[in-house]
Amino acid sequence: MQLRGRFQRSFFEHGCLAAAPSLLGAYLVHRIGPGDERVGRIVEVEAYLGDGSDPSSHSHRGETRRNRAMFGPPGHLYVYRSYGIHICANVVCEAPGRGAALLLRAVEPLAGLAAMRAVRGLRPDAPDRELGNGPGKLCQALDIRLDDYGTSLLHGRLRLRPRQPGDPHPRVARSTRIGISKGRERPYRFFVADHPCVSHGRPS
Repeated sequence: MQLRGRFQRSFFEHGCLAAAPSLLGAYLVHRIGPGDERVGRIVEVEAYLGDGSDPSSHSHRGETRRNRAMFGPPGHLYVYRSYGIHICANVVCEAPGRGAALLLRAVEPLAGLAAMRAVRGLRPDAPDRELGNGPGKLCQALDIRLDDYGTSLLHGRLRLRPRQPGDPHPRVARSTRIGISKGRERPYRFFVADHPCVSHGRPS
């Protein structure tokens, strides 16, 4: 899949809440090997702030060995295992030391669907939207692993590509976050309105 353009680091240096809606419609590309390129269009993200005001952010109590990537360069990946089961991927935002990131919650699968379907273990009649409509599903389908912790998304085999010329501008909707207990009332979830690939969870 031929995609033009690239993100600059300055895009991710903006405030987390400002970058979130602008990332909708961008492309997450993973070139795993010859004949295996997987591409998803981002349709849902969640912001987690690093200014000390967000109790559900992994950076809320400061830097640790686990969350160190959140305090690193913007445009890099912070990857972690959720509940000991699912891998979740976040894009670090704002200046180094801030500890802010955007959780990649859902993608619309565009390329490499056969590989995604195989690794997801979906039944043959399952709809394509089930490939990446949740943060754990997204990472499994696109083969994002704990080894990708700290990886730059500005270049290399795993990267973000901006919306392409002629792409429709996504109709952005906003809600409270999904599946958390602390800070659940904050409207930090951004998604493409009425898109079938948005995750199933209900806002808090």
